Amino acid sequence: MSIAVSPDISIVIVSWNGRRFLEPCLDALLAQRGPDFEVVLVDNGSTDGTSGLVASRFPAVRLVTLQENRGFAGGSNTGASAARGRFVAFLNNDTVPEAGWLAALRAGIDEAAGVLLTTSRIVYMHDATIVDSAGDGMFRWGGAFKRHHGGRAEQALVSGEVFGVCGGACLIRRDVFDELGGFDEAFFASHEDVDLSYRARLRGYRCGYVADAVVRHHGSATLGRVSPFAVFHGQRNLEWVYLKNTPASLLVRTIAGHLLYDLAAAAYFARRGMLVPFLKAKGAALAAVPRVLRQRGEIQRTRRVDSQAIERHLTRGWLAAKWREKRFDVSLTAGAR
Repeated sequence: MSIAVSPDISIVIVSWNGRRFLEPCLDALLAQRGPDFEVVLVDNGSTDGTSGLVASRFPAVRLVTLQENRGFAGGSNTGASAARGRFVAFLNNDTVPEAGWLAALRAGIDEAAGVLLTTSRIVYMHDATIVDSAGDGMFRWGGAFKRHHGGRAEQALVSGEVFGVCGGACLIRRDVFDELGGFDEAFFASHEDVDLSYRARLRGYRCGYVADAVVRHHGSATLGRVSPFAVFHGQRNLEWVYLKNTPASLLVRTIAGHLLYDLAAAAYFARRGMLVPFLKAKGAALAAVPRVLRQRGEIQRTRRVDSQAIERHLTRGWLAAKWREKRFDVSLTAGAR
């Protein structure tokens, strides 16, 4: 590990009761070569001895201890505020980055072209030939998805521009993160990376997918793949992403399709026995509309691009894509039993 007083990159890891994952993750990080970096680990109110392990086994890691679980969004913002690097990388605690990951992610930044956020090729720990995420996509109708999720690794070998970064393994220039106000802590967990990416795009910044920046991931170790917690936060937060960020003209043209998208989701989760958390999520989303509209006003006042600049990066076909994604997640859940 190259330690510097003013590192180029600060790697922020948020961990809540993830002690069992940390040693291979931190060992792989400390073996990275290339840009000067530091590692900031935020212990998000863990009760499993995370802080003790990090302090004794990894003294080079800067440890920030919170008294309560502030979610991925709040924990990441806390870590970023303690970071000293010009760039901030966010990495899930249940990952193992391959050699050269950080250097590749940093090389993907193209400041002249406005590519100030980069995202990784995330593959599964149990089978690196299967993709978990190759960056985030956004449907025209207001839902988000992980590119190439469940697909073969050879489908994700080409780097290029994507709608957004996956918060599990990404990089952003620190001043841009600060300009955007960081992650929206009301999200707690799920979709906060899509929201950040959308707000970055509205400011004219671009997101790049770096195929050579490879990270292995256990996958949904905290959220669970098909759990009430995951359904609630995912279904609530996607409404906030859509309402906060979608330019008015695009909102008008897509609202009917968005409602159809929600109806299809309701039918799917009802079949999975998850209708109650789904309905609670939509109720919570509606209850927060006044706050979200205030946020929307500021976001839309400060955006620098028109709706066409956003729309060209949105994906139209959603039904087949979401069906493949959900079928794969269900198969993973069944296989883990």
